Amino acid sequence: MRRFTAARTHLDRARQTLREHERDTEPLVYLAKVAKGVSGGRRVALTTFVLRYWFEQVVTAANLRLAAICGGRYELVRVDQGARAGERAGLTLEVLDRYTGRRRSARSLSGGETFYTSLALALGLADVVRAEAGGVDLDTLFIDEGFGSLDAATLEEVLAVIDELRGHGRVVGIVSHVADLKDRIPERLEVRRRADGSSEVRVVA
Repeated sequence: MRRFTAARTHLDRARQTLREHERDTEPLVYLAKVAKGVSGGRRVALTTFVLRYWFEQVVTAANLRLAAICGGRYELVRVDQGARAGERAGLTLEVLDRYTGRRRSARSLSGGETFYTSLALALGLADVVRAEAGGVDLDTLFIDEGFGSLDAATLEEVLAVIDELRGHGRVVGIVSHVADLKDRIPERLEVRRRADGSSEVRVVA
């Protein structure tokens, strides 16, 4: 009986100690849950919150580039809810079409529209990095294909943006099969297929 009473007393003390520890650590536990996005009012993970902030900066910068390419027709809009399961809330884009006044999924853009919108986002990211990293430039950009999906007018707008980048000291590399680009790119590498199936590279400067 004495052993039972002693064990009961020990258990009661342990429970009291546990309650005290829970009370002392409750603010930290709550803060951890808020950071993970499982508690609090908006229930957004800290990492997602930070990504949202910087993504918003990139989208804002990208819209300036996009307006120059598409004549102001499209504007990217960050939305708080993901369109599909598994997408992070606040990191999804829709497109505002100023011709119709309606917003729609970025997935509804045509191939050419997707290409120059992606280019605008890449340039927006470079602009934000330069502004926030003490003037550090992402001074080299490679664009792989996509030009063949552009109509003549849009191609001219995209090339005008690229010429502007080159004029500000950035190196822009373009990978393309579009023959019309040759006249606009004086310095290039031409890859030609030989009759035996091998390839040769020719420097044009």
